[in-house]
Amino acid sequence: MGTTDSPPGSSDSTDASTSTLQRARCKAPTPETPGKQKWKFHLRPDDDDQPQDWWFCSTAIPLLAACTGPLANVMSIAALVTSWRNNYNPANPGIDADSTGFPDPRWCLGLNGASLACGFAGNIFLLFNFTRRIRYIVALPVTIILWYFATGILIAITASMDEYVPPHRPDQTYSQGFWHAVIAAILYLVSSMILMLNMLGYFLGHYPQHFELSDDQRNLILQTMMFFCWLAGGAAVFAKVEGWSFVDSLYFCDVTVLTVGFGDFYPTNDVGRGLVFPYSVGGIIILGLMVSSIRGFAQELGSTHVVKSHVEKQRTHTLRRTATTDFEYEKLKAYALAKLHHKKPAPISEPFNLTQRTVNFDVEKAIAPAPRESHQKKSKVGPVIAGLRVLRRVGSRQPKILLMRQEKDRFDAMRKIQYDTHKFKRYSALTMSFIAFGLLWCVGAVGFWRAESKSQGLSYFQALYFCYVSLLTIGYGDLSPKSNAGKPLFIVWSLIAVPTMTILISDMGDTVIASFKRGTFKLADWTVLPKAGLWRELLEKYPWLLLWLQKKSQKAAEKRRLAAGMPVGQEEDEMDPAPTMEQVSELDNLDDQALAGKLAIAIRHTANHLKDDPPRRYCYEEWAEYTRLIRFSRLSKEEIELAEEEQGIVGWDWIGEDSPMLADSSESEWVLDRLCESLNRYMRRQGRRVLAKDKSKDV
Repeated sequence: MGTTDSPPGSSDSTDASTSTLQRARCKAPTPETPGKQKWKFHLRPDDDDQPQDWWFCSTAIPLLAACTGPLANVMSIAALVTSWRNNYNPANPGIDADSTGFPDPRWCLGLNGASLACGFAGNIFLLFNFTRRIRYIVALPVTIILWYFATGILIAITASMDEYVPPHRPDQTYSQGFWHAVIAAILYLVSSMILMLNMLGYFLGHYPQHFELSDDQRNLILQTMMFFCWLAGGAAVFAKVEGWSFVDSLYFCDVTVLTVGFGDFYPTNDVGRGLVFPYSVGGIIILGLMVSSIRGFAQELGSTHVVKSHVEKQRTHTLRRTATTDFEYEKLKAYALAKLHHKKPAPISEPFNLTQRTVNFDVEKAIAPAPRESHQKKSKVGPVIAGLRVLRRVGSRQPKILLMRQEKDRFDAMRKIQYDTHKFKRYSALTMSFIAFGLLWCVGAVGFWRAESKSQGLSYFQALYFCYVSLLTIGYGDLSPKSNAGKPLFIVWSLIAVPTMTILISDMGDTVIASFKRGTFKLADWTVLPKAGLWRELLEKYPWLLLWLQKKSQKAAEKRRLAAGMPVGQEEDEMDPAPTMEQVSELDNLDDQALAGKLAIAIRHTANHLKDDPPRRYCYEEWAEYTRLIRFSRLSKEEIELAEEEQGIVGWDWIGEDSPMLADSSESEWVLDRLCESLNRYMRRQGRRVLAKDKSKDV
């Protein structure tokens, strides 16, 4: 028996027409995986194959740490090789970042080197963890501890420097090296904290003791390390060739590889100009690979977790408001009204009379006025009128109850879920890219506004303009970072912002730009292309011109076919159209040999569908035909008829968990795999029959 607050679909009706729906709705929940109790430690072994959750902590956080770790190492190197204080001329604030530095105390250099060693060693242990050279339970805590040591040392140095040997204002100031150290400390701290979240998920038993990374994700880690090695190595080379400081060379390499090109730094000799050729090409290639991997990783996470959870939510919501009979439809509607009217609904799993098809549920009582209005005079039609008013008032707010009598209704409902999910996937990715772009733009402008306010009097609007020009890699050069704090900030900000902008443009190509493209095609149909509109009327007046254009179009199509290679099999126009339900029902009258011939043709057509872009989606009649062809080699005709009486034409619920529309592969791949299995079963069955005949002859 259901509880008084059970969902509408949990009714224990004995009606045969709703048996499939009842099985889908009354399915018992799967028990929780052992060791997943809230806030109880459970260390899962490395070979544990139980379900995993906390996907962001288990996958995204390790990759984020693997990307920020090398960047923190580069910042730490710049802090070590650069003096933390330099001379400053208040009369000329525009040369803040180009001022001459003077040596730091020995204790500062020693501790700075120790911090770099800890940060580098932590990165090595993290890499060994990814490659499983060292156990997770050993390597990850060592990485976290070493990065915390690096953070603590840098914080201690900066605090001690400010306390004991600060720059003498206003003739001295902190250099780029100091601000590189501050940024490195922040990156080490953030990386350590997020890795602790990953360890927390492991201790709570949400995933086993290793990183579940694909080959593409491991390539992203390798590409990130290569990029920062390329950046730091190039900075060392250009510093030697051009006579710049390491931090200025690092800034120049960053502006060059990201193709921003402000023009404040440029090669001044032939050796430097010659090195720009290979260095810029190599850096752009590595950056492009890294951005492509980041976008692929983001799409993979979205498809695996965000989109699948959206599909499951939509599917469950559809099941909860689905009825298969008029009687169940009225029950669901009454239940929804009672819930909306803040009344306690009666148990809709309550027994009822199958002949009268009535249920002990008083709709008028559920929507009647509250007890405080009972003193008012009511007419006999009062509750009915009140109920009608409620129905009209809540019609737009209450989810529409679906009446699905046939399998095709459920098929169409799942198709709609697929369409909505496809739209949600594209626009959710675009929304996240826009949010990331907006945050980097506006928050980055705040940072540059504060950093450059003294050196060049930058206003917030000018900072917004500067960030926008940098994000789009326009780089006019009228504004560029000139302060000691602005240049290190720009290196870190640009390495995050420019790839984000690239991903945003790519996401716009799948949504906004695609909509514009469809709009231009439609406009062309009515203006330039001779399909409809003014040009069509002109061509109809002059048939010779229409015939000439058609011949030209046919010749161009033949050239394209020859360039693509001679096609194998039937042309798309020659293939059989989608069958009707009458044609599907005719399969019952065919023998096994004829069905085997149909099966071979279906395999050939489905194999051709694998080449379709976008992937082919079959109509309900095609699914029904394929299902019959899949079944015939496994069941006899009597068994097929019995199964169809109990389960319907297909052997699954289209909105259920076993729906082929929820498969990771395309529909053509799924169908082709099952058809090949059916053909294999048919051949084995025929072989057994031949063998049985031979034995009977021998006897």
